[in-house]
Amino acid sequence: MANHASALKRARQNAARNLRNRATKTRVKHMVKTVRQEIAAKSAEDARGKLNDAKAMIDKAAKKGVIHKKTAARKISRLTKMVNTLKA
Repeated sequence: MANHASALKRARQNAARNLRNRATKTRVKHMVKTVRQEIAAKSAEDARGKLNDAKAMIDKAAKKGVIHKKTAARKISRLTKMVNTLKA
């Protein structure tokens, strides 16, 4: 365990950030899951709406550094491709 005041503060900050990052990652996963469920249900309009929400959430997570920017781009790309197959 940390002994110096600065190390103790750093440990507190890391714990707070860990909670915040975990919550953001979980929200992203849930958004991706809802888009996939709409795709499975073959409802193009609902999927398109959920996709826009998911894109915003994923981009915010990448902007805050919770996930890597290329991971965010890959997730968005794959979801968009899946939604676009619905109208074809």
